[in-house]
Amino acid sequence: MPNQKHLTLPVLGMTCANCVASVERNLKKVDGVESANVNLSSERAAVTYDPDKANLDDLIKRVQGAGYQVAMGEASLEIKNLSDASDVRRLEKVLNAQEGVIEAQVSLASEKALIKYVPTVVSQNELRQIVKSVGFDLLEADLQLDDAEARARKDEIAQQKRMLTLGLIFTVPLFILSMGRDLGLLPLSLANHPMLNFLFWALATPVQFYVGWQYYVNGFKSLRNGSANMDVLVALGTSAAYFYSIPITLGMIPGHVYFETSAVIITLVKLGKYLEAKAKGGASDAIRKLMDLRPRKAYVIRDGIEVEINVDEVEVGDVVLVHPGEKIPVDGVVVDGRSTVDESMLTGESMPVEKMPGEQLIGGTINKLGLLKFEATKIGKETVLAQIIKLVEEAQTSKAPIQNLADKISAIFVPIVIGIAAISFLIWYFFIPLGPTAEVSLFARALINTVAVLVIACPCAMGLATPTAVMVGTGRGAELGILIKNSESLERAGQITTVVLDKTGTITRGQPAVTRVLLTEHDTSEDEIIRLVASVEQGSEHPLGEAITAEANARGFSLSEPLGFSAIAGHGVQAEVEGHQVLVGNRRLMHSKGIQVDTIENDIRELEEDGNTAILVSVDEKLAAVIGVADTIKEGSQAAIDTLHAMGLQVAMVTGDNTRTANAIARQINIDTVLAEVLPGDKAAEIKKLQAAGQTVAMVGDGINDAPALAQADIGIAIGTGTDVAMASAPVVLISGDLRGVPKAIALSRKTLKTIKQNLFWAFFYNIILIPTAAMGLFNPMFAAGAMSFSSIFVVTNSLRLKHFSDTA
Repeated sequence: MPNQKHLTLPVLGMTCANCVASVERNLKKVDGVESANVNLSSERAAVTYDPDKANLDDLIKRVQGAGYQVAMGEASLEIKNLSDASDVRRLEKVLNAQEGVIEAQVSLASEKALIKYVPTVVSQNELRQIVKSVGFDLLEADLQLDDAEARARKDEIAQQKRMLTLGLIFTVPLFILSMGRDLGLLPLSLANHPMLNFLFWALATPVQFYVGWQYYVNGFKSLRNGSANMDVLVALGTSAAYFYSIPITLGMIPGHVYFETSAVIITLVKLGKYLEAKAKGGASDAIRKLMDLRPRKAYVIRDGIEVEINVDEVEVGDVVLVHPGEKIPVDGVVVDGRSTVDESMLTGESMPVEKMPGEQLIGGTINKLGLLKFEATKIGKETVLAQIIKLVEEAQTSKAPIQNLADKISAIFVPIVIGIAAISFLIWYFFIPLGPTAEVSLFARALINTVAVLVIACPCAMGLATPTAVMVGTGRGAELGILIKNSESLERAGQITTVVLDKTGTITRGQPAVTRVLLTEHDTSEDEIIRLVASVEQGSEHPLGEAITAEANARGFSLSEPLGFSAIAGHGVQAEVEGHQVLVGNRRLMHSKGIQVDTIENDIRELEEDGNTAILVSVDEKLAAVIGVADTIKEGSQAAIDTLHAMGLQVAMVTGDNTRTANAIARQINIDTVLAEVLPGDKAAEIKKLQAAGQTVAMVGDGINDAPALAQADIGIAIGTGTDVAMASAPVVLISGDLRGVPKAIALSRKTLKTIKQNLFWAFFYNIILIPTAAMGLFNPMFAAGAMSFSSIFVVTNSLRLKHFSDTA
């Protein structure tokens, strides 16, 4: 497999789906680029490429060549100990070699480094660390959160607002005067004045060629790249009205001028784009909230003294202090103190979590009561919060399969609209005669109806329909402690018909306890059996083994060191303890070793029917005891399963337990289907059987053994308190580990999918109905421009409703 690199570029200037297609097409032309996904809502391009063939500069040039810009950040770092020109050259060389840095200039006179960089590739914190790593000190400053991309987008919106304001200054008086003349509201001396048309021309010109210049530039670049976008339609429509009015103003031909039409169209479209940009900003609120969780300062112990430092200067192994009410700066493990921590901003769980020595802390959460001292274990991009932000950003950049239809239509949409406009002109000019009371010429009527067709068409709504909903949906999920890693998973989760739950650690606490010990050998005591089995199991990580070890510790037994320990997957363990050969496991293990269990089958059955797992113990090849171990149902499991049923879903449980034990647990919590006595390696095969039966399956688990099943399922949902392997295998992660997050995730996916379908229906319905309506002459071009602007705003605001998705699924 070739060397791969993945990066995200923030792109400025995209307005519709055709812009997206143009940027994607140009990026894919770069030699070495394997995939490029551009998202109109987040205005980002996710690119996977071979670094041996392509680099960041190649990608940026391609984006710029397509007529768009990449958002840049600028950092000014004050360097303390620059001594001579060689230091300047050395620092410049190191900074310019860093990926994401576009240009770095270091001044010896001002002792400053001015750095231009791509904020999604490298951050200011990383730049500061690079400077320090080559031996230079930085002047301490109140480090602002690195929001260069947000600033660039804010500047873009501010520029749109300035253009809109300028457009309104010229368009409002032009519209009032023009409509006043048409409606007979102006004095005759003014209405018939020969210079009035020249005044209209003067007012319309700055709107056409200054406020609307972007449409000409972007339209030209779009055509140069072999496509046509919304800018082409606006430029064509307004230019037709504007340039037709010039010879009338000069007295070369008779007729009515339409300067107000071109100016109003441009101003209304600009208003729509401004409101759309403001609304789209709301779609990324979740990411901003997550970023705002990052504290700026940290208190660490250095040389026995508590010192305040910037959070990016915390190192792994530092002992960090967190006072009551403060945010925990980085991830770590408590070494001293007790407190409760509010983790609701990451997990969605409102109750504070108690923390004591040995407990894990997550950066960005809030210490409530006591003073905590902890050792930093993860910093920077490795923290849970940073990983969550990265996952959400990647999900928001990905494309859902349902978007493919909109992309295909958008690729041919503008040429089709131009064709309809041309046909409309020909029909109105050549085939439909003017009425006896008509106040316009044939040409003017045909032209106005053609302009209405060009302006009312809205490819933007189609381009925004899916990504805005995905962006808001994944962001809302993150706020509720549900991490959805890509938009395909978000779409597919809404189509689930069956949910398969792993038992141990998912439905149950994964902390079973010994309930009964049944002896089969009269010369052996219960305490001796517990001590021997615990000695064998003390090296095991299996929850059942840990339960017996915990029981031995509770009874105060000292354990012996096992010899020749071995684990047999799905069967049990064996070892030699104090000269005795001890086997601990299930029936399969005993049968494989030739040990008969028929004499105690009734006792085993009784334990299992009470919901216990029966652990058989053999000492020196003789069945010695049966230990009953039961796990307790997690709080929330019953409520989660009831909610899944209420949503019309089938619920199955998969476990390695025998059928009787599994059925006993299933009866307690109303499970529909029990998949019992499933070996770890066979869980994926059970999922495959359900899929073969026509079910769309979600698998929920938390252990390493679940990873293949999570990958096999249509959707894998990992309990966040589980292992990293399971989380890596699952496209959906529940940070809190609460099973009630499963119906919540599915409900959110269903709601998002419903919103996408609503958006797409509106986008297609709008164009299918209103383009022919405009072609029939039923729309004034100015109303058409307003309708087009409203169409995009409707799609964005409809998606924003997902921000209010209830966390009670």
